[in-house]
Amino acid sequence: MTDNRDESLEQRRRRLSAELAERGVEEAAEAKRDAQSEESRRGMALGLKISSEFIAAIAVGAMLGYLLDRFAGTGPWGLVILLLLGFCAGVLNVLRAVGMVATPPAFNSKQGKGPKS
Repeated sequence: MTDNRDESLEQRRRRLSAELAERGVEEAAEAKRDAQSEESRRGMALGLKISSEFIAAIAVGAMLGYLLDRFAGTGPWGLVILLLLGFCAGVLNVLRAVGMVATPPAFNSKQGKGPKS
């Protein structure tokens, strides 16, 4: 009777070991899927940030140009020039966000001069 009981315990241990190994594989696969989805979310967030900065720069340039034309009476020239400047600023922001262009150096606010060499 003890031999039968020991055998059933051994079978349970093997079965539990197999189930634990199976769960470990499932958890590893789930962790891999989570990591991939997290990377996808980061890419989506960066894309939305870059696109919104680009569109905002163009919109601000267009609004300022329109207001300049409206109050100064310069015709379409303020709108055209500031719209192009807004486009250039948007492209520069996109290039900075992607890492193609370095950010400008910070100015030393205490002395009012540029950074020391």
